[in-house]
Amino acid sequence: METAEKNSALGYGKPPWVFKGSALYQLHLVKAETARAFIPKEFRLVEAFGYTLGGFFLANYEDSPAGIFDELVVIAGIVWNPPTSCAWAARVLVNSDKACVHGRKDVGLPSQVANFTKSLTALPVTKRGRFGCFLNKIGMADSPDKEKNCMDIRVKEMNNHISLDLCSINITAAAMAASQNDTRKWMGPAIKMSLPSFSGRTEYNPHLLKYSCQIECRLRAVPPAKVSGPSTSSTNPETTSETGFATGDSSEDKRNLTISVMLSKPILALEFNCLKMKVEAPTIVPQ
Repeated sequence: METAEKNSALGYGKPPWVFKGSALYQLHLVKAETARAFIPKEFRLVEAFGYTLGGFFLANYEDSPAGIFDELVVIAGIVWNPPTSCAWAARVLVNSDKACVHGRKDVGLPSQVANFTKSLTALPVTKRGRFGCFLNKIGMADSPDKEKNCMDIRVKEMNNHISLDLCSINITAAAMAASQNDTRKWMGPAIKMSLPSFSGRTEYNPHLLKYSCQIECRLRAVPPAKVSGPSTSSTNPETTSETGFATGDSSEDKRNLTISVMLSKPILALEFNCLKMKVEAPTIVPQ
């Protein structure tokens, strides 16, 4: 395989590109027919009983080649690439024009510019159960004052200066406020991992590409975030689609199928604190 691009022409500098911040990686059971609408036909989808493993990666980067920005990567599913498997992104939403252009041209991602509106919501204080008290004693539970709030992140995609409501992600505010200086919170063990992914086959980068993200972080399991669909929509994402599954070609079809992925059943959520992610330059996959 050859390197797709050795240097970015967009001010990102030479790869690997380094991103630092925090993130939530949530795995969902996604219907195989939904995932196939995004994945090239020559790929074999990793599935069982009509479902594949998708979900989303929600990140806030405090330091990156594009500066500070938010990112939501919607993962359609997993494709087989012997001897391992790789994720396929259905859509990437970023609130940075520079990051959007870089994702499209340098990495072959289906990137779109979006608005991320964040708001805190007060929750009624609930009595701790025995398990919660035990976690508090060993320092793994969040502090009581942080449990009173949740953060709602509403993502609106920008299309020709028109704002299109995509989804809302509701998470415990403490999960997004973790930092190296917060000694009251157990942030999990320090780990290193590699997340391989396929990309490309877009109007901005027609090549089929493969790239990897080398991640260093503090990792811990957290309760899954609650995802809701658009507040107003003319199309029901849960029923999109017999025509959407048949073609999936129009931007409206893709958008509705993306919402279907976000609204699928969550099975695991992982919080990445003290995140440092190195993204290698993509390589072109031979036909």
